[in-house]
Amino acid sequence: MESRLLPDEPLITLDAYLAAGGGRGLERARRLPPEEVIDEVERSGLRGRGGAGFPTAVKWRSTLELAAQYDRSQLYLVANGAEGEPGTFKDRPLLALNPFAFVEGLLIARHAVGATGAFVGIKAKFTRPLERLRDALRQATGAGWPGAGEVEVVTGPDEYLFGEETGLLEVIEGNPALPRLLGPYQRGLFASDDAPNPTVVNNIETLANLPGIVVNGADWFRKAGTEGSPGTMLFTVVGDVESPGVYELPLGTPLRSLLVDIAGASDIKAVYSGSSNAVITPARLDDPLDFDQARADGAGIGSGGFIVYDTSRPILRILATLSAFLARESCGQCNACKLGTATITDLLERLCRGEGDQRTVRAIWQRNKTVTDQNRCYLPVGEQLMVGSTLSEYAGEIASGLGKPVPEINLPVPLIDDIDDATGKVIYA
Repeated sequence: MESRLLPDEPLITLDAYLAAGGGRGLERARRLPPEEVIDEVERSGLRGRGGAGFPTAVKWRSTLELAAQYDRSQLYLVANGAEGEPGTFKDRPLLALNPFAFVEGLLIARHAVGATGAFVGIKAKFTRPLERLRDALRQATGAGWPGAGEVEVVTGPDEYLFGEETGLLEVIEGNPALPRLLGPYQRGLFASDDAPNPTVVNNIETLANLPGIVVNGADWFRKAGTEGSPGTMLFTVVGDVESPGVYELPLGTPLRSLLVDIAGASDIKAVYSGSSNAVITPARLDDPLDFDQARADGAGIGSGGFIVYDTSRPILRILATLSAFLARESCGQCNACKLGTATITDLLERLCRGEGDQRTVRAIWQRNKTVTDQNRCYLPVGEQLMVGSTLSEYAGEIASGLGKPVPEINLPVPLIDDIDDATGKVIYA
């Protein structure tokens, strides 16, 4: 089907974007009462594209209800463009190729929720998307788009937890990216005890869908996707594939179509949707790319980034690499997480050196049970899912390899710096 978010040619000037039909969503939204905009988004079934797949309109309404309980509370809107999940590279090409769709969506959302202020959180290292975003905001401001000149772009560190929504709020307030105990809808930006300032946090791709929904209606949006997961989504595929890249597909498309038919994967051993979900085995390649189905199967599609490993890759080396990434990125506020992920990684490395036995495997299982104790963010949950599912699904391979060193192979952490448009080469951080 025709792409809705990624144009064939970059739309990096406002004139080009308007000529392609852009701008009408904001114009129409401004003529409607905010509640009607939210109603249309609710009918569309739009779900967050940042990982959890939470219904967008439900998030907006629940945040508005909380804000209304406090006389002095403000409500803020934050767009999350930190994109630090391994295997994910979608918001950056969206900003580089179609920045005005995001800017228009952000301004529609601000009108819908009545936000006092709007912020975009993005890593400072994302230079080209940052330039396109700032230039789009300048052009939109010059053209008189309401509120465009008030959007504040906040650059942050190259840390995984900058993408965690409460860690993102901390960075916007000028602090390190350390997750909070309370979610943004409970304690938002610049909060105090009598003014918690509930804050809406939406992913960049989520917001870029809003202009099309407001202009064309919920029924149009639902022409793609499934009943529970409507619309299209941007999917990243990297690893052992012939054609790595970013692809826009209707939700509900079989995973096999994305990985095998489009990206050219073959001889698949394991697939990971980032580092925060259960492993996907070849037996599940015919599962649909659907939020609810993936969750029912014990995994998830996350933010749409898939890392493919073929049968030449030892499963212990894969698992040790991904676990080491989470151990390094754990902020240390929760001892069970920081110490647990580090211990699990050390034990996995021991197995890779051929020094462990079944007692080592049991020790990993034991530590994996407690790694989430009193967690304040999702990082240790991701570790628990990833490690536990891999140990279960590949128990035979792991058992047969005990006492044997795993061959050293070049297996980078799949944090994507860039994907070359011409060659498809993936550049890892």
